[in-house]
Amino acid sequence: QVQLVESGGGLVQAGGSLRLSCAASGRTFSTYAMGWFRQAPGKEREAVAARTWSAGSTYYTDSVKGRFTISRDYAKNTVYLQMNSLKPEDTAVYYCAANRALGLVVNGTGNYWGQGTQVTVSS
Repeated sequence: QVQLVESGGGLVQAGGSLRLSCAASGRTFSTYAMGWFRQAPGKEREAVAARTWSAGSTYYTDSVKGRFTISRDYAKNTVYLQMNSLKPEDTAVYYCAANRALGLVVNGTGNYWGQGTQVTVSS
């Protein structure tokens, strides 16, 4: 019912920046919150950042505060993750997610998921 397509991943040196994009389509009328998760090899998928479409409420995990910013273009149904001061430990597959509320998307239960985009940060 909801399709999410990520783009913008790639290889970057430590200290560099990337911007990920997530375009939502389909029956998006019930998805009021969007988020970004990441999963590194051997680790669990973790919520990185999330926000509501219109209310402006946001969530960031402690390890990315001050470095990552989640934003959205309402007209384009697109959510972005601006990643600055990247570190090797940020290397992971990054997934876009959508749900009905901010708390739900961060928790992950019942999320719609994108296919993921690889982010690799070299030292």
